Amino acid sequence: MHDRPADQGSAYAMKPSAHNAKLTEVGRGTPMGELLRRYWHPVGLASHATATPRPVRVLGEDLILFRDGAGRTGLVHARCCHRGASLYYGRVDERGIRCCYHGWLFDVQGNCLEQPCEPEAGAKHRHTARQPWYPLGERYGLIFAYMGPPQKKPALPRFDALEELAAGELVDADDTSIGSGGGVIVPCNWLQHYENLMDPYHVPILHGSFSGPQFVPMMGVMPQVEFEPTPRGLKSTSVRKLADGRVFLRVTEAVLPTLRVVPNPRVAGYGRVESIGWVVPIDDTHFRIYTAGRVSERGELGRGRSKMNGKFWRELTEEEHQRFPGDWEAQTGQGPITLHSEEHLRTSDRGIVMLRRLLERQVDAVAKGEDPLGVCFDDESACVHLEAGQHLLEGAS
Repeated sequence: MHDRPADQGSAYAMKPSAHNAKLTEVGRGTPMGELLRRYWHPVGLASHATATPRPVRVLGEDLILFRDGAGRTGLVHARCCHRGASLYYGRVDERGIRCCYHGWLFDVQGNCLEQPCEPEAGAKHRHTARQPWYPLGERYGLIFAYMGPPQKKPALPRFDALEELAAGELVDADDTSIGSGGGVIVPCNWLQHYENLMDPYHVPILHGSFSGPQFVPMMGVMPQVEFEPTPRGLKSTSVRKLADGRVFLRVTEAVLPTLRVVPNPRVAGYGRVESIGWVVPIDDTHFRIYTAGRVSERGELGRGRSKMNGKFWRELTEEEHQRFPGDWEAQTGQGPITLHSEEHLRTSDRGIVMLRRLLERQVDAVAKGEDPLGVCFDDESACVHLEAGQHLLEGAS
């Protein structure tokens, strides 16, 4: 019992609050923005690249995704380099995308192929105009972009969990979100979700006793947790001792730069992790998630989401969102960018602290001209081996 004056701690005495800009702001030239630009990021599903220009906002940049008539994918800045008209209104043809304003035609690498309004002599100089573009790669049903310095472009990684398929398995991709269903943009900073990977203690509270069981009953047991660095990032090993004497062992990984490698909390099966999610920062105050995983049939990733009060997230009333909060409410409720200066971290936040420090070290490494953790420049060696998974140990004490 602390003997304190009754009025001590009044909110009036609060100091100005601030967020950690070094870890949260993602624009070009910011510390975290430069770190993130040293990796590949998914910018859409393979099905999103079509002959209809698709707007994409990622890392604070407004881009246009398309697929030309020859099947090549392109990602270019939205503003035409001629007079700034948006290529969202452009037209895709066999060789690239044409601006609606004066008809300039750009290929998937931004080369200007035609300038219809220019006399033939003037058009000879079209090579001096190039539309800003980014290199792309397709894998696992996703389109990945590299938005960093060209001389530092790493190999597009592969992942053993998505490469080694059992009989009847295939790899599918989905545009997912935290609890809400597909295609939704989450209105808060990406780190508020990403660091949640290293917070297994919230599961039995938020997803168990507070809002009622949102996963299987064994997830409601408070775990014993160890956090350890990996060659890829950070992992948590959670041990839950069950009433019948068995032990539920669960390994979750945060893989740099933004990968969430989490076994299915509904425990659809045991063994190695079945899917990978990429937390993609749209800008400082919005993100989305793309997921690729091993499934038995297409569309499976989008099914089987958790229910609160017997309903999917989209079906809840505002009153039900308040009564049965999940990750969406807990994370967006911190505000567009959480105020780190107001936090009071404790021992259960050790994983959060370790992840933040890891990210800070990588930011500093890039600032010093070094390569960040996990990048690989050799296609043959660019396979990432994951430890994530869950296991039920029989007869363990």
